[in-house]
Amino acid sequence: MPTTLPVPIEFTLPEGWLPAASPAGVAYAAVHPRPDAGFAANITVDGGRPKGEVTPAELAEASVERLRGFAESVTVTHRRELGSDDAPALAQRITFSTLVGDARRDFVQSQVYLFLLDDEDAHRRALIRLALTATAAQYDSVLGDFQDFVRTVRPDDGAGV
Repeated sequence: MPTTLPVPIEFTLPEGWLPAASPAGVAYAAVHPRPDAGFAANITVDGGRPKGEVTPAELAEASVERLRGFAESVTVTHRRELGSDDAPALAQRITFSTLVGDARRDFVQSQVYLFLLDDEDAHRRALIRLALTATAAQYDSVLGDFQDFVRTVRPDDGAGV
């Protein structure tokens, strides 16, 4: 069952990407129209309300540990803190391998963690996590689309366009 986000957001899906059924715990999913050997690169959006003063780095590390629960050779190849004190963010890239059918496949996942203030309670933070998962072979060709997507994500003020 798809999840809802802690705050409404709006975004523009990259050209050619297709909305997809959202897996459990995911608020929104989209897939690339040209799979690589049967695997479609995908963008997912999820979020929640982090407890206490958890940092983006702590959340990112927890995500890496979850991947280690089902994947092999999990390596953080890049991690950078972004944003400001009021709205911290973090981007990380992870490589891993896992079985798909009978074959071991290599994947790359880029994650972006965005903290937004809650309009209803300025002392509460909302977390939005954006992720791109692609085969290692296809990653470079879809990374630009993901970066374009990330640049369009913003809180939905309900004004519409």
